[in-house]
Amino acid sequence: NFFCGLLDLLAAAGCRAASPMQLIAPGPAVLLASALAARPAARGGRPFCMGGGFGAAARDTFKYSGKVRPGKQSPKRSVPKSISKPDYWKDGQPKARGPMLPWQIQKKSEADIEGMRAAGRIAREVLDLAGAAVAPGVTTEAIDALVHEAAVSRGAYPSPLNYHGFPKSCCTSVNEVICHGIPDSTKLRDGDIVNIDITCYYGGYHGDCSETFLVGEVDEAGRQLVKVTHDAWQAAIAYCAPGKEYKGIGAIIEDYIAPHGYSTVREFCGHGVGSVFHETPNVIHARNNEPGTMQVGHTFTIEPMICEGVEKHILWRDGWTATTKDGKRSAQFEHTLLVTPDGIEALTARTENSTPFWWEK
Repeated sequence: NFFCGLLDLLAAAGCRAASPMQLIAPGPAVLLASALAARPAARGGRPFCMGGGFGAAARDTFKYSGKVRPGKQSPKRSVPKSISKPDYWKDGQPKARGPMLPWQIQKKSEADIEGMRAAGRIAREVLDLAGAAVAPGVTTEAIDALVHEAAVSRGAYPSPLNYHGFPKSCCTSVNEVICHGIPDSTKLRDGDIVNIDITCYYGGYHGDCSETFLVGEVDEAGRQLVKVTHDAWQAAIAYCAPGKEYKGIGAIIEDYIAPHGYSTVREFCGHGVGSVFHETPNVIHARNNEPGTMQVGHTFTIEPMICEGVEKHILWRDGWTATTKDGKRSAQFEHTLLVTPDGIEALTARTENSTPFWWEK
């Protein structure tokens, strides 16, 4: 709601591995061993040293595409023993699996749906609290601390924490960061945009949602990027209903953003969600031939990442943070959705307590 290439499905679904937080749009077949070998050794924000000799300070020679840089991370947060946890919480390795083939999509039972509604409500509450904290001078680390406490106080586990080793309880993606930004000592600046991606595990189910927030006074181009991304996302949600093909979502989004000169990221995508964090279907936000037809009881995310410039990305040495290749900004919104007999229900829908968007004020 995470880097396309969920290893649990990689071999069976013909997906390319990049990082395990999201499913990826299928590309040329890649051997699992090769994909694993290609993944960066650095993980979870562990420090790395470049150059220097005895007595010399470590120097970061990575070629960043924009102005955002990694800050200092605090230690990984703990979760009380009393809170139910997903199967990866201790060693970082998910054990539960959804359907293995991309056209096999689980229909949730009534009990599943009620459980997901509860998880979705908590995720929404936590996201609203995080968004309300966004302001110039606030660190992304402080937002993560708030998210962690808000989830735990509601009896929920923050799903990103230790998922394949991810070191924090949410993702904070600033400006050119497309997704999976790791919260750290970075201070938000007036004029930034920041996506906060929240997933909460409660009662055995995950609720996944995100929004992009304005930090202080944002220029007109940034405001337009955020609104067009939101509106394209909403158009894709409105398309959904029983019998609709999943591949149609991408076409809706691509057509909506084209007049604005934006691009839509193909290598990160939405996904099925339930008791398993990431499962089928793959929900690709550009034209595609991914199989699958919506049926009542399907639950999945739509989470387009829309860029001012090119949609291609570079991956930081932390193995998680993905930024636009040209350093231009990217925005994203996300809901967990349920296919109903009448259409679609957002299980992470905004409430009367949600802060109005800038265009609603």
